[in-house]
Amino acid sequence: MVRKSPEELRQAWEEYDRWLKERQRQPWEGARFDVDGPDAITPEIIETFPYWYQGSGAVITVETDEFVSVCPWSGLPDFARLTIEYVPDAACIELKSLKYYLYSWRNVGMFYEHIINKLLQDLVDVAQPRWLKVAGEFN
Repeated sequence: MVRKSPEELRQAWEEYDRWLKERQRQPWEGARFDVDGPDAITPEIIETFPYWYQGSGAVITVETDEFVSVCPWSGLPDFARLTIEYVPDAACIELKSLKYYLYSWRNVGMFYEHIINKLLQDLVDVAQPRWLKVAGEFN
C-alpha cells in the first residue's frame, strides 16, 4: 500500500487540478445529445383489466431494472430500478402495456425527482388505485 501524507495528497490534487484546467479540450466535451420532452411520454398506452378482488387490500408489487431516461443537460442515459406498489380498486395495470409506457421514457430528458412524480401521476390517472407508491433507484 502506498501512503500519502496530507501535504503530498494536497500537492497531487493541485497538480491534477492544474492539469485538468490546462489540458486541451476533447471534441466530445460539452456535447449534448438530443432529448425528447414530456410530450413523448405515452400514458394512454397503459391498459388495465378488471380486478376480481376489489376491496381485498392486497398489495401488488412490480419491479423493473429496465427503466431508462436521459439527463436533460447532456442527453446521456440514466438507468433506474423502479418499484411500483399499489392496492387496486376496480382495475389492475396490465404489465406488457406498462413496459411499453416505460419504454416511451427512453429519450425523455427529465430529472429523476420529477420522473417519479410524473410516473405516479400517470399510473394513478390510468388505474385509479386505492393506494399507489413509486420508488426509483437511479444510477
